[in-house]
Amino acid sequence: MSEQIIEGILAALTFKHLLICLLGVALGTLVGVLPGLGPVGAISMLLPITFSMEPLAALILIAGIYFGGMYGGSTTSILVNVPGEAASVVTTLDGYKMTQKGRAGAALSIAAIGSFVAGTIGVILLTFMAPPLARMALKFGPPEYFAIVLVGLMVLSRMTDKSLIRSYLLIACGIVISVIGIDPVSGGLRLTFGLPSLFDGLDFIPIIMGLYGLSEVLSSWENNDTKPAKADLSLRKLLPTKDEFRRSTGPMVRGGLLGFIMGLIPGPASILSTYASYGLEKRISKHPEEFGEGAIEGVAGPESANNGASTGALVPLLSLGVPFSPLPAILLSAFMIQGITPGPMMIQDHPTIFWALIASMYIGNVMLLVLNLPMVGIFAKIAHLRSAVMMPIVLIFCIVGAFSVRSSMADVVIMVIFGALGYLLRKAKMEPSPLVLGVMLGPTLENSFNQSTLIFKGDLTMFLTRPISGTLLSVGILVTVWPLIMKLVRMLTSKNKQTAAKE
Repeated sequence: MSEQIIEGILAALTFKHLLICLLGVALGTLVGVLPGLGPVGAISMLLPITFSMEPLAALILIAGIYFGGMYGGSTTSILVNVPGEAASVVTTLDGYKMTQKGRAGAALSIAAIGSFVAGTIGVILLTFMAPPLARMALKFGPPEYFAIVLVGLMVLSRMTDKSLIRSYLLIACGIVISVIGIDPVSGGLRLTFGLPSLFDGLDFIPIIMGLYGLSEVLSSWENNDTKPAKADLSLRKLLPTKDEFRRSTGPMVRGGLLGFIMGLIPGPASILSTYASYGLEKRISKHPEEFGEGAIEGVAGPESANNGASTGALVPLLSLGVPFSPLPAILLSAFMIQGITPGPMMIQDHPTIFWALIASMYIGNVMLLVLNLPMVGIFAKIAHLRSAVMMPIVLIFCIVGAFSVRSSMADVVIMVIFGALGYLLRKAKMEPSPLVLGVMLGPTLENSFNQSTLIFKGDLTMFLTRPISGTLLSVGILVTVWPLIMKLVRMLTSKNKQTAAKE
């Protein structure tokens, strides 16, 4: 085994494969920066290029695009409040606030370092723990998927809003929006109002571009007399301070571990892990009031979780040949094109390719760090452009990104509608993240519920009788009800004290 590992590492370190890895991470970063396309679209577009390549070179290129795309989405989230892909939505909460405070360089640096740390943790865990972790992940069926998503919505609902009812209403609206289109069970049309453009449902890319990007443009036009932050692009301002490094270390490690573990769970792990990491850091922070106002932990944790989840998602793919989300499914097709079947026999049949691919993942993370840290100064300059210059560029980004999803003007109209909604939510001082969470997780919630009811033959009590789903639902109910119980206890205690004082 040690000889095979060394042989794989040496294969990954050849000049040709290093160059291909660099090309992959550079392409992935570029694609991640462009809103709307995302890693799935990029890999799908570039798959034909790999037909004539040798297997190892092709897989290293695709893996590089995979990791680069996960990192690249943070750049526009931090600089212009436009998420490059769904997993970067949470980064806008504090990343863009840091940009408004003149700390864009520090936010970008921490995002790059956090991605590297999480990627390193993920590759190490992937190397040593893949088979047992993958076998554990296979114990999850549709009831467990439903419980995970439902509990995620319940626990994360209070992440950005103190009002539980308001968060639940926004999540419910998001779920309703997500079911627009064809019912997967009956085949009937839902909430389409006879419009053919709605038959396929709403894609979340135009939605998040409207809620975040276009609403930012509208807000800036309303406040067009606001002067841009003074551009202090000295090295001291571009790099994180010692205090920012200290506050980011824990979130990076926790985010990387949390993301890797959640990557083992079927479903939108990269999205859920970023919300979970943000909620965790806000809960354990000594200064929770800073979250949403430019807390460095709000960038370090989610970005690390995003990268950790992307590595964790490779465990079931490489160990069992089973993809648990769309991105690994695209990677599976890349393997199949090269005549390689990932799974238990891959290490035995193709040891050099397996270990060279693992080594190239670590090398790719190093390249991402080296590639992006020197670019921080250039990116930070963009953040200091005047609104009259910046906002038209953001608007073009949003329009092109929304149109590129399905080459449909209907998606641009949808983006405009949600841009107006996002603007109204801003005026009401309401964060749109719960709405986005409902839109993104609604399809998984519905599909897993439908599959579960078919398995249970309509007996919903079986959700509670299955060990994993029952435990998860119990935890979700407890976490939701506990703050209400504590509030009631405090009210009764205060009332008793007032009564005792009067006596």
